[in-house]
This record gives sequence, structure tokens and C-alpha cells, in this order.
Amino acid sequence: MWSDNETVRDLVNFAQVAEIAAERIVGARGEPLSLGISGDWGVGKSSMMKLLRNSLECREDIDVRFVEFNAWLYQSYDDARAALMEAITAAVVEQAVKKKDILPRPVLDRALGLLGRVKKLRLLGLAGSAVVDYFTMGQMTPWVAGGLAAFGGLTDGEVRGADVKAAKDTLSEGIKSAKDLIDDEKAKDDDAPEAEEETPRKAIQSFRDDLEATLEQLGVTLVVLIDDLDRCLPKTAIATLEAMRLFLFLKHTAFVIAADEGMIRQAVKSHFGDLTLDDQLVTNYFDKLIQLPIRVPPLGTQEVRAYLMMLFVDEDPDLSSNRKDALRDAVCQQLGETWNGKRVDKAFMAASIGECPPRLLNRLTLAERVAPMLTTSPMIRGNPRLIKRFLNTLSMRISMARIQNVNVDEEVLVKLLLFERCGDRLAFGELLRSVNESEDGHPTLLVDKERRARGDEKAPALEKPWSDEFHSKWLALDPPLGERDLRGALYVGRETHPIIARADELSSEARAVLDMLLKLTSSSPTVDAEVAKLSAPEVASVTDAVIGKARQETSWGTPQILNALQSVATVSPASAAGVAAFLSEVTAAQIRPAIAPRLATTDWGKKVLMGWLQRGDLKGAVLKAVQNEMKGTV
Repeated sequence: MWSDNETVRDLVNFAQVAEIAAERIVGARGEPLSLGISGDWGVGKSSMMKLLRNSLECREDIDVRFVEFNAWLYQSYDDARAALMEAITAAVVEQAVKKKDILPRPVLDRALGLLGRVKKLRLLGLAGSAVVDYFTMGQMTPWVAGGLAAFGGLTDGEVRGADVKAAKDTLSEGIKSAKDLIDDEKAKDDDAPEAEEETPRKAIQSFRDDLEATLEQLGVTLVVLIDDLDRCLPKTAIATLEAMRLFLFLKHTAFVIAADEGMIRQAVKSHFGDLTLDDQLVTNYFDKLIQLPIRVPPLGTQEVRAYLMMLFVDEDPDLSSNRKDALRDAVCQQLGETWNGKRVDKAFMAASIGECPPRLLNRLTLAERVAPMLTTSPMIRGNPRLIKRFLNTLSMRISMARIQNVNVDEEVLVKLLLFERCGDRLAFGELLRSVNESEDGHPTLLVDKERRARGDEKAPALEKPWSDEFHSKWLALDPPLGERDLRGALYVGRETHPIIARADELSSEARAVLDMLLKLTSSSPTVDAEVAKLSAPEVASVTDAVIGKARQETSWGTPQILNALQSVATVSPASAAGVAAFLSEVTAAQIRPAIAPRLATTDWGKKVLMGWLQRGDLKGAVLKAVQNEMKGTV
């Protein structure tokens, strides 16, 4: 299994982009900087941040202190703004404590005082919002963790006396705490000539000044890595962005934000209460926070192929860690030169590995085949996380096949999983029905389609959705499946689709009748009588099963299955209509002259012949045979 978590093992040459970002932070020389790492979900934003951190840690020209903040973890548990403030302050204080032996005492005291200022800002924030709202009867603003819990009953649709008391107690406690803290601060300044009242605005500015001065005297650059912002609810995402404004543009700070830009745009629109907000205004909001945007580059076919191959290499037990690391470096170097025609393919990988284990060589071949489809499929588009999930699902099915002793080809599993994940849902359902209705598990509907996709111009033309780019490439992908038994492969993948064979829907009596029908070599009144004994629903199910078998026939003269079709049509008008509808769709290229006399003996058969004539596509001997049978009726 492949881990779905972020990693510092660079498999697709992302380290070069991370190195550029690191150079920008170093090049800022203490000036404030904010970077945005953007990209869709799963493309590697978190891994890019880890690579950036790794790059900065390896440099000797900058002293960096990191703060990793995941706003998603605080959602619903704490005020994201206050949590971010505390995380940043704690990192600075920890750094000061480490250097306490070499720092002047006033510098250490200022650093230690930052935690007290954060506490004060928390309480001033509570008093400065809830208290004002209380006295002005304004709209209640969000409370920090404890306050939110106290007001739960006031917002759940059922207000109780205990809720009102809890709200009053919380409010009183907030007012008292804020008052006590302010009194403490004033007491410290009793000997000052004129003690000015400290407003929230002044408290925030004092905090910024002290933080900036402390960073200057510590000689460090504070790099704040904010991740998973696009996983948050709009309220939390915006609160975190707004909290950043408290620290932005302070010297010796660099903020790195990883987020799906589209999700952040939606959060901004939701925050302002107008989902139709002009995109330019939303862009302006984001641009004021982000000075340097960095987009994670999408993976092309070369990168997807390299990624797949390296994932297989990492899982191979026959290669040592040193060989894997050397191979990873070689792949990244080769990817950096693909612009001038160099390739990461099976030949390159095999040559780099040397004595390549046979199983790994087979997997490299598999990666080379499926990489283009994983790159261009709208459902995956080269997304690294989705590729890992694809491979993990494949691994689970291989394990299930092994445990349950199901003999199945790994390449067949890959091809079916590709179709399941990336193909048209209705087309995949059509494939399932074909296998379920087949006696031998062969999806014969694919035979002609695969022939056409592989260049046989005599095969019927592909229709939508089979004719689009993904499906036509899938049909041409080895191995062909039309003449393979897919029951085992579908069985181990049944967590996403049920296996419902036609026989499973029949009673034992109906199953016995179906077996007799499929063995008919000529008409049989005895078998007709057995069909007539079944209930109407069972006759319908048997008819569907016979028609399903008939769909595998490619030459309609007097095939054996025609006997079964005529038998069920004789017993039931509904079955006759179903058989007629099926035969009416048989292509002219499959019709043979011998079928005309057989169909002309029944009313429903004559309707089929009439329909073929009216279609106007019959030719030669077939046209003449049908016209002869229909003389006097046309």
C-alpha cells in the first residue's frame, strides 16, 4: 500500500520549485514576505511545503524558525485567529529560551512577555466584541471556545432557562477576566505620570512592535507554514487569513500558505455574503495577502509515468534503500531535461536499475501503458493523490484475489479499474451486464469495439461514448477483454458493483428451462410447454437471458440460439415483442438469407422482416430473400 500523506521523497522533480521558493525567502534578507502555494486537491501542495522546509533547513545562510499551522485541526475547537497567534508566539518564546544564556535580560523579558500579550488580546477580543454587542444590542459576534459552547442552546432551535443562565455567566466571566487583566496592566503603571487606557488597537500594535523587535534581536526568520486551509469551512478559512494580517509585513517573517485558490475564492465570496461577488474583487483580496504566488505544476505524461514507476520501485522488496534513493535522484535529474527530448520510460528505468527484478520489470511495462490515460482522464488528470488511491485499490483487489484463490491477471484488473474510475458510468454498466448475462463471463460486446479501436476498419464504427478519446484508447489498451472471462476480476472488485448473474435471478425451475432452451438445436413443443408452465415474471427473466445470449451472435442465418428465441416468443406476446425488438436492431452485415423463411412463419417474425425492408440497408441475396417472403404483404 502507498501512503496518502505528504512526503519529502521527491518523485517528480518538485524540489526545484521548492528550491526557488526557498531562495526567495533567503533573498528577502529579513524583509516581510508572503507566498501562496496553490493547486487542486491532491496535487502535492503539502509535499511542496515539506520540500520547502527541507530546503531551508539545509541552508547555512539563514537562521529559520518554523511554525506549522493547520487551521483545519482547530476548526470547531478553538478560535483559529487566537490559535495562530499562540502558535507563532510560542515558537518565538521557545527560540528565546534556547538562547537565554546569550540574550540580554530585557530581550528575554520582552520575548516572555509576548505570551501575556496574546492572552490579553484574547480577552480584549472577547470583551471588545461580545461586551459591545451586549450593551448596544448589536448582532452577537463569534465567541472563543468556551463562549461558543455556552450559547449552543440559543442557536439549536430550543432555548431553555439553563441556556440563558449559561450565556449570562459566560458574558460576566468574560467581562471580569478582561477587567482584571486591564487592572493588572494599569497597576504596573501606577508610578507612571499618566497611564493611558490601552485600546485593542494599541494592544495589537504593541504586540506587533514587540514581536518584530524580538525577532530582530534573536536574529531569526520566522517561517509560518499554513496548510489545509482549503479543507476548512469558509468561516475558519477567512478567520485564519484575517489573523495573518496581524503578522503580515513584519520584518523577519515569511508566511507560506498552501490552498486551492478556487476554494479560497469561494470562502471569500461566502464571507462577504455574496456568491456573485465580482471575481476581480475576490482576486484583489487574495493578492493583498499573497506577494508571491507559486502554483504546483500539473503532471504531464512524463511525470505521471515517472511517478508510477517510482511508486512501484519504492514497493519492491528486492531493491535496497540506497539503490532506490539513487534511482530517485536519477529520475528527477532526467525529468529536469525532458524539455530537450529526454524520457523517463521503461528503457531508462531498466538501464538505471541494472539487474531489474522480473516482477518490477512487468510493473514498469504496466506503468508505461497506463500513464497516458491517467494523465488525460478527466477523473484523474495526473493527480498524485488520486494515482496513489488508484494503485491502493488495485493492491487491495490483488490481495483479495490471492486470499480467495481467484485466478485473475493483474493487467486485466488494471484495465477494468481504469474503466471503473475514469470511464462513462452507463458504458461500464453495459459492460457489467454483458458479463453477467454471459454463460462464460465474456463481455462479447467489446469484441467488435476492440477490433475497431485497434485499427480494423471492417469492424462497426464506434459510437458515443465509446468513440471519445478515453474509451477508444481504453479499448486499444492491452490486453483485449472481449474474449476473456471477467467474472473473477469483477468478483474481487465487487465493493463498487454487485455481481448479479442472470441465473441468480431465476428459480430452480426457470433455470432448468433456460438450460433446455440454450441447448435447443431445433424447435421443440416439449420445451415450449415447459416455458408455458412458468409464471409471467419468470418467462420475462428467461426471455431476457436468452436475448442476452443472442447478443453474442454475429451471424444471423439459422444460429442455434434462434430456436430459443422462437420458443419464448411462441409462449408469451410480451416475449415475442422483446424478441422482435432485438432482431429489428441486427445490422444488415450480420443478416443472412436463411433467416427470412424462419421468421416468415410467425406474425412477429413478419414484422421484423418488414422493418428490415423499410430500413433500406439490405442488399444482394439477403434483400431478395426477404422480398420473396414478404410478397403480397408489401
